[in-house]
Order: sequence, then C-alpha cells, then structure tokens
Amino acid sequence: MKITTTSKFKKAYDRLPQTIKKKVKKAVNFLQQDLFYPSLYTKKMEGRTNTWEARVDRLYRMTFEKDQDTIILRTVGPHDEGLGKK
Repeated sequence: MKITTTSKFKKAYDRLPQTIKKKVKKAVNFLQQDLFYPSLYTKKMEGRTNTWEARVDRLYRMTFEKDQDTIILRTVGPHDEGLGKK
C-alpha cells in the first residue's frame, strides 16, 4: 500500500506534540501493512462514502480514504478534531 497525505493532514501533524507524532508514525506503518491491524480499531465513518478512521491512541484519531492501492491520510488530531468534527 502506498501512503499519501493531504495538506490538511500535514498541517495538523505539524501541530502535534512530539510524543503523538511518534505514535502517528507507528500507526501509519501498521496501516500500510494491514488496514485492519488490531490496535488501529479501523472502521468506516458513518455518513461518509469512502472515509475511514483509525486510532492513534486512546485520545487521538486519524482519517483516511482508500483509493485502490493508495491510502490518502486526510487529518489527524484529538478525537473530534481528528475525525473532522471540529
């Protein structure tokens, strides 16, 4: 799987604390290996056609879209912000 990011993801990632950035990198590696890696708790977002969410840790989430063999990382942040709700 290829990984690409949106500018929104890059900006949100840059604002994260260093400890969370390390967790995001780890979660992205798991996502690249296995979309449904157990610790990611990957699930499709309600009301969205092709948008998924994955857990970075207990408080942080990231969203992505899957397009054939590419994962497009959309946003990342604290739970509601990371899911694009704020």
